Amino acid sequence: MKILVIEDEPKTLQAIRQGLEESQFEVDVAYDGLIAKRLALKNNYAAIITDVVIPGINGFELVKQLREQGVGTPILMLTALGETNDKINGFDAGADQYLTKPFQFSELLARVRSLTKRSTQVTMTAQMLRFAGLEMNLDAKTVTRDGRPIDLTAREFDLLEYLMRNQGRVLSKLDIAEQVWDLNFDSNTNIVEVYINYLRRKIDRDFPKKLIHTQFGMGYVLKEEENR
Repeated sequence: MKILVIEDEPKTLQAIRQGLEESQFEVDVAYDGLIAKRLALKNNYAAIITDVVIPGINGFELVKQLREQGVGTPILMLTALGETNDKINGFDAGADQYLTKPFQFSELLARVRSLTKRSTQVTMTAQMLRFAGLEMNLDAKTVTRDGRPIDLTAREFDLLEYLMRNQGRVLSKLDIAEQVWDLNFDSNTNIVEVYINYLRRKIDRDFPKKLIHTQFGMGYVLKEEENR
């Protein structure tokens, strides 16, 4: 399987390339975002690894443009920018995973293998999830509530899908971080709370019946309950 690695620091790039090649991956490299974009649009990659601070166009913009042009390749952002807002920007742009520097190559390899495994799984049947007036079309990537369209980002869609697939079950922050973001949970990050609040504003704010609830000290649950 072929991986595209985008990194402008030569030593880091060489280390990643060598490690992936020793793990039986074929590797293409790019030192800036513009070259990377051309390669990603031209070739079929099993996964893309990109830094954020790169010449040409930065990693956030690169990922956003690739998604807008229909590139569905799994993308891992690998960067020293580790603040919660940086991660949110990465996921909102369309990244699948986010790993901060410094990192252990073993963790990078595990994430790449997870992404490439996922990219080979193809679902051919249209899928619909329904709960209390919510309808989610997993193929068309659309959501409605009581017939009203709900505009979600890719990460908000993934979070809502996970909640709907586990309706009535209390999900901890750890559950959500691992299943929606593939993150090793960091108790100092509030990314889960941030996205739960995003969803509440879109899913619940304009409706009398609230669906996303907090179980204090335990997590979050999607259930049908009158607002009090």
